[in-house]
Amino acid sequence: MSRTTQETTMFTPVPEAKSVAETIKEVVEALKEKGYNPIDQLAGYLLSGDPTYVTSYKDARLKIRRFERYELIEALLQNYLKDQNVK
Repeated sequence: MSRTTQETTMFTPVPEAKSVAETIKEVVEALKEKGYNPIDQLAGYLLSGDPTYVTSYKDARLKIRRFERYELIEALLQNYLKDQNVK
């Protein structure tokens, strides 16, 4: 016979997802704080897919992996082209 409880399970709300740009800024900050060159580390991650290029400090690795690599590259290119006034 199974035992059924009358307790209510409480779920904690999932925090709202941040944009790619916000996430990249947070990851860059964490990399700098740990003494890494963020350009080298992010390029290594984007080219290889190896998450160990990104520090786990401040959950930077977890944050960056919420996005596919192509999404990160797309956002970086869009921002670069916008800054270069390329339409």
